Amino acid sequence: MTGEVGKSRLTHAAGEMGTSCRAWEMTLLAAENAPGLARQATREVLTSWHVAHLEETAVLFVSELVTNVVRHARTGGSTLVLRLEATGTLLRIEVHDADPYWPQLRRPGELDESGFGFVIVDALASKWGVSETATGKAVWAELDTPPRPPAGLAGRIVTSLDPGPGFG
Repeated sequence: MTGEVGKSRLTHAAGEMGTSCRAWEMTLLAAENAPGLARQATREVLTSWHVAHLEETAVLFVSELVTNVVRHARTGGSTLVLRLEATGTLLRIEVHDADPYWPQLRRPGELDESGFGFVIVDALASKWGVSETATGKAVWAELDTPPRPPAGLAGRIVTSLDPGPGFG
């Protein structure tokens, strides 16, 4: 892939109380094609983890966070790291770069054509923020969703005419 610096890395480990934890990361050049490569990789990883129901929102977050690095990171290198981590019902998306300056949040005007990235992330994420790292910063967002019902049970309504003992 053009624009990709390193290979992606997948890890899988047991988390607390038996919850499975999966992590994946990819290093990319902070170049114009990085958002597209990051979106495609995110789709593939979420499909392989069987959490494709998170794909639409997760890909939107990845696109916004990676694009932010490509457009606004001012110093510290020409690469970024995209990291996805899933534990239980939580999906965490992190984008690391070497720029020590945190993003400047702003509210775009009605007629603005850009500047809506963090507005979107703020509206859709369970939590999001910025963390200082040894080499710069990480901007992260979390999606916490209930697990999907098993196939065949989705949309099923269960009723009972027998109210049980002590009723009626």
